[in-house]
Amino acid sequence: MLAASAAGLGALGLGGWSQDAQAQGAAAPAAKPLPSLAGWKDPKAMIVHSSNTVETRRAAYGTSVITPTNRLFVRNNLPAPDASILDQRDAWSVAFEGVKNPRSLTVADLKTLGVETVATVLQCSGNGRGFFPSKPSGTPWQVGAAGCVLWSGVPLRTVIHVLGGAQDGMAYLTGTGGEKLPEGVDPLTVLVERSVPLKALEDALLAWEMNGEPLSLAHGGPLRLIVPGYQGVNNVKYVKRIALTREQSTARIMASRYRMVPPGAKGNPGLPSVWEMVVKSWINGPLSEEGTLRAGWTQIHGVAFAGTREVRGVEVSTDGGKSWQQAQFVGPDLGRFAWRQFVLPVQLAAGTHVLASRATDAAGNAQPRERVENSSGYNNNSWLDHAVTVTVA
Repeated sequence: MLAASAAGLGALGLGGWSQDAQAQGAAAPAAKPLPSLAGWKDPKAMIVHSSNTVETRRAAYGTSVITPTNRLFVRNNLPAPDASILDQRDAWSVAFEGVKNPRSLTVADLKTLGVETVATVLQCSGNGRGFFPSKPSGTPWQVGAAGCVLWSGVPLRTVIHVLGGAQDGMAYLTGTGGEKLPEGVDPLTVLVERSVPLKALEDALLAWEMNGEPLSLAHGGPLRLIVPGYQGVNNVKYVKRIALTREQSTARIMASRYRMVPPGAKGNPGLPSVWEMVVKSWINGPLSEEGTLRAGWTQIHGVAFAGTREVRGVEVSTDGGKSWQQAQFVGPDLGRFAWRQFVLPVQLAAGTHVLASRATDAAGNAQPRERVENSSGYNNNSWLDHAVTVTVA
């Protein structure tokens, strides 16, 4: 029964959900038109919040591991640079500092040093903010500010090795974005510059390709710093500078923003930074908005990930957490930084059901019931917040 699809179960007269109704639900138009930066995205799959924030609809994830590029969310802290920077991709230059032989290298230079491909979850640290009853400022993402994608580029550790290695005493890897800064303001108040612990250097990548295509402007092309397992803000777009540093950046986006700030307090460098992602899962189907759900067999499916660790297992509840059943992973295992698709076949009787999932990582950390309250709505991995209610006829 596990291998049967929902459509197949319906054909067998065992219930399931209406494929026609699903198609009708997926065709619901976006409330706002796609911004020009992301005009090539699938409009039926996206929720447009602003010109810099576009979310993937929960029902649009499907059951494949890799998120199609035209369905991947968009989040920019600053307006993107002019598209002309993609005209000569290989000429884009990056300055390397904090190494024994500092210099600038072009993308063409970097392509001679090595190539790796890694699958990672890319997630905005505010994903799940929309579930906070305190309604923190910022985009009210639910689950759609995330995706699992393939990056290709040169391992940053290789570049640092070629440049003689790190200077003594370095503790952080700092990436600086290449957006054009507004005039008349202190650059440190708007500059996109993030520091992560130097241990991240081992897995970091300078990527020029995503999902088999040259990196688009919307996603940081021509070159992006990828820090696997870390929240999206640390994966700096249009990267123009890589520095190994003794201290964290003093840019506001590092010093006071993207910190786990208690409600009512102000951000400061002494608070935990939004770095590694935490263990998390959610259900992508069946959903009531996909159409009429009929009593009988159906396949509950979703995704689970755990930042820099592997996901060891996922449990699913059909009664709001009163009881749990072990789900099965399906599809390829693309490594510890990627998410895993999970499935549980269940029989749903007519009525209302609260479907929830909770994941456990390789270190035994379990997804919690409650969110960690904070002023900006970061790192929400509450299984209760991410549960869905479905009505079965």
